[in-house]
Amino acid sequence: MVDAAEKEMDNPTFKSDTVLSDVHLHCPNKRRLMVRLNAVGQPVFLSCFKILWNTEDLASEKSVREATTERDHQYRSGDELCDKDWNNFNKERELSIEGVEALLDSDGDLEVVRRPRSASDLEAEALLRDAVYPVILMKGQEDAFEDEEQEYTCSDVVKIEHTMATPLEDVGKQVWRAAFLLADYVIFKRDTFRCCSVLELGGGTGITSIIMGTVAKRVYCTDVGEDLLAMCEHNVALNKHLMEPGRGEVKVKELDWLKDEFCTDPEAPYSWSEEEIADLHDHCTVIMAADVFYDDDLTDALFRTLYKITHNLRNCCTVYLALEKRLNFTLRHLDVTCEAYTHFRNTLNDLENLQDRKMKYTVEPIKLDFCQFLIYERIEQLELWRIIAEQLT
Repeated sequence: MVDAAEKEMDNPTFKSDTVLSDVHLHCPNKRRLMVRLNAVGQPVFLSCFKILWNTEDLASEKSVREATTERDHQYRSGDELCDKDWNNFNKERELSIEGVEALLDSDGDLEVVRRPRSASDLEAEALLRDAVYPVILMKGQEDAFEDEEQEYTCSDVVKIEHTMATPLEDVGKQVWRAAFLLADYVIFKRDTFRCCSVLELGGGTGITSIIMGTVAKRVYCTDVGEDLLAMCEHNVALNKHLMEPGRGEVKVKELDWLKDEFCTDPEAPYSWSEEEIADLHDHCTVIMAADVFYDDDLTDALFRTLYKITHNLRNCCTVYLALEKRLNFTLRHLDVTCEAYTHFRNTLNDLENLQDRKMKYTVEPIKLDFCQFLIYERIEQLELWRIIAEQLT
């Protein structure tokens, strides 16, 4: 099975519907341990994401990024110099050639003069490899991976099993930037979320719920698909070390936005008990979702689920929605558009303008000027929205 996985990763084939998260590609020099193949044959990797809890860590990470940028600048300068040397070499060679025969060896074959490899070439090759391709550690190499982790304390690292490239229907098995953004906000506002009861919609690998579980009393991390939910539950177990004793319970549950009711079948994995549904309705004050707005039908289904759940809650609730505004070229418009984002904004406006005698929804954007506690690229296309769901009666 490992040999098959190695062959697959040596010869990756991305179909037209393959989706690839670039969170991992932004982390240079990070090794990825391929731990297994999941139920549908996708390679599953284990990644460690360091949490920068204090200002010293934040300053250190900033200096590392600046050093990487400087190294990239030096490489480019060196490459330009190397190109100049190569052009001079070509000119001298052209002057020394007398006729086409000079290009042939004794057997009449074309003799190719190759460009000499300079130190800058080798450095560029290493830089590109670090920035783009993960190093996959196979069985027998775990010790090297564990040695690398020992530089962090237990409270510094979130361990996440994930995939790296999936069809669109399996994107929840990857880690996305908006999940990191929402996790950043949870850490930044941890006093706000302390001892809360929280529901996450579309939790995916569970990283945001895990971070929330470090401060909240209880988190219901929900999604659909037994394989995905099993991965999420395993990630929760991997990060028990982050939870405070006696607090920070994270429960992984199925919640299908296309269905009207909670799954309560005791024979079904990740179903809800009547007690858990009652606990959610009685105590939940925070709902969150990250990077789930990429399909119009799913966006509509999420807002219907959000509307229904907030109506059934005993208390007022605050909803946090994180997303990335993605640009796509469409044949319909023959231009670059953000159709999924536009539909999200229209649906968000509809919710705010909803004439409902029982609930009032107040929508506001959150400025992204808070500290970054996880290592990812906080691009300008990321957004974070807050919805205050108030009961009127």
